[in-house]
Amino acid sequence: MTLTLAQAQAVVSGTLAEARARGAKPLAVIVLDAGAHPVAFGREDGASLYRFDIARAKAQGAVGMDADTGVLAERAKGNPLFFQSVSAVVAGGIAFSPGGVVIRDGEGTAIGAVGVSGDTGECDAECAMAGIRAAGLSKEI
Repeated sequence: MTLTLAQAQAVVSGTLAEARARGAKPLAVIVLDAGAHPVAFGREDGASLYRFDIARAKAQGAVGMDADTGVLAERAKGNPLFFQSVSAVVAGGIAFSPGGVVIRDGEGTAIGAVGVSGDTGECDAECAMAGIRAAGLSKEI
């Protein structure tokens, strides 16, 4: 299964709908396919300048390491040298903060990732997961 434009747009819409329901700060949301190519993006009015870059780094980190960035952040605490090396290898294209969530097909294969930035990492991640669910997709392994 590949991630379609319609699915990616539904993830963006669902993520932003959840953010508004929560009263979150303005967000940027990006959906990447399994090769880390951008499929859809949305930036709310009032989202600050670097939100796109941070959201993309979260999504790239999630799809590139096949793990949600909240998980990667926890792993980095126990092995900081390795994760500093990863960051250097990918020229900083990874963010170790919750809000990057892997999107999986029915067999558990990663088909992409969503990255969200603008509120707390936890809120970003919860909005991302809501967007994935709203699109009828899964984050489960």
